[in-house]
Amino acid sequence: MQRAILGLVVMLAALSCTGVGSRTPDLERPAIQIRPTGSPYVRVTAGSVSGLVPHGWQAIPMNGHDFHEGFVASPHPDTWPEMRPSTAGLVATWVDATRVGVPSDLYYLAASGPLLSELGDRAGCSSFEKILADNVPAFLHGAADSAGDFVARGGGVCRPDGGTATRWSYFVAAPGFGPVGRLGIPGSGLYVIVAATRESPRARRILSRLLDNVRFGPDGIGDFVRALRPGMAL
Repeated sequence: MQRAILGLVVMLAALSCTGVGSRTPDLERPAIQIRPTGSPYVRVTAGSVSGLVPHGWQAIPMNGHDFHEGFVASPHPDTWPEMRPSTAGLVATWVDATRVGVPSDLYYLAASGPLLSELGDRAGCSSFEKILADNVPAFLHGAADSAGDFVARGGGVCRPDGGTATRWSYFVAAPGFGPVGRLGIPGSGLYVIVAATRESPRARRILSRLLDNVRFGPDGIGDFVRALRPGMAL
């Protein structure tokens, strides 16, 4: 999954007329900050992104470029980018649209199209998606005043032959000019959260805790959803 997200970012950067520079390291602040919470989880912070991670997981930053920030956490983070069916993990990231310099419509296409399709498009996998906002941009024959935003939450289960079943959940948002753009991280063109864990009676609760405790700046999924439609259920 990390590889798919990085591929998207590279594509967006290649389309940019301004180009993308390397991040200047912040030598005064660790790339990953870890804070105990008095629970089986620790609070991991990477730049403007934070989330709860189980004790024993390792967290690594996704901040090699100044348009891309977040973290990957897993018991084995070096293998998690391939989303192997038996591997648990969490990735939370955002794309800095002010640095990439491409139209917001492209983030709509990324969020509503193939960005997360590889999660469920495999043998033995079933998936669902709940679309919370889908306003087609004007250039795709949407309304002239369309916000061009896309927000969705989904998940599924993969049961490979002879392997361990894995349950996964995700949240994706391309704010466009919609209400989500007023929250989170100023200038963000895309937010992505994906979590996976071994299927069990507790799997849904674990995934809900992982996703719902991710923060982009001060805001999380619940804040984004309430901005879209007050009273909307997650």
